[in-house]
Amino acid sequence: MTTNSYLPDLAEYPYQSRRFEIDGGHNMAYLDEGEGPAVVMVHGNPSWSYLYRNLVSGLRDRYRCIVPDHLGCGFSDKPANYPYRLSNHIDNLEHLLEKLGVKRCILVVHDWGGAIGMGWAGRHPERIVGLVVLNTAAFRSPRIPLRIALCRWPILGSLLVRGLNGFARAATFMAVTRSMRPEIAKGFLAPYNSWRHRIAVLRFVEDIPMDAGHPSWTTLVAVESTLPLLQQFPMLLCWGGHDFCFNKTFYEEWRTRFPQAEAHYFPDAGHYVLEDSLPEILPLIDGFLARTTSCD
Repeated sequence: MTTNSYLPDLAEYPYQSRRFEIDGGHNMAYLDEGEGPAVVMVHGNPSWSYLYRNLVSGLRDRYRCIVPDHLGCGFSDKPANYPYRLSNHIDNLEHLLEKLGVKRCILVVHDWGGAIGMGWAGRHPERIVGLVVLNTAAFRSPRIPLRIALCRWPILGSLLVRGLNGFARAATFMAVTRSMRPEIAKGFLAPYNSWRHRIAVLRFVEDIPMDAGHPSWTTLVAVESTLPLLQQFPMLLCWGGHDFCFNKTFYEEWRTRFPQAEAHYFPDAGHYVLEDSLPEILPLIDGFLARTTSCD
């Protein structure tokens, strides 16, 4: 496994990304920081492992923090001709964790990382110790905000997402309630600095399955069907209430499906809940990990 440093120095990201070759010869990047019980953190779109930078720094003295960049994201390769389907991302995560020898872990998920991470967990419930869920979904929903739906339109979507960087750039102010410092916004945007490097950002948006005719519909149905297998595990639910996409309806759905979850709702935090409420959330995660791993 080789390391990669093609991105510039990034604020609050003092990590050296590693690379792993997946099927097809593409390189998938990931962080592997610290030692101890494994904590696997799975991001969504349009973020990357940078989303978890402060969580890693707060935990790596006691835990092994593994944070992949999905193919097309972060330091990973960004091939033009790749399916970028939910099933591909689950497979890639599975291959990475197999290669790293992860037998048991606590899983942290956010945004589209919920479907990806829970998809892997549903395949391997015996490897799960606990779950941390942050503003995400792993089940079907009839709701899609208009501003996201526009990015799925033919031609217009490519222009907005790849040409104008409208999806990733908009997230730096629409996904938070507290203004990002310029250097932090720069960090979130660094991997998506050209039309070519924004291919996965668009494909993720296009891959949201809204009906049974969508190529990823059956995969999402399969992910959803395995959620009952995960109800036996401790779950920490931390939710930003000021999220225009994953709103309170999604939060309540998680609480219904996982009634045993320890749930915390932050009404003034946005979609990037770790940006807006990290001082409150980090101790909650720290305590949850300590309690959960002590019982494993």
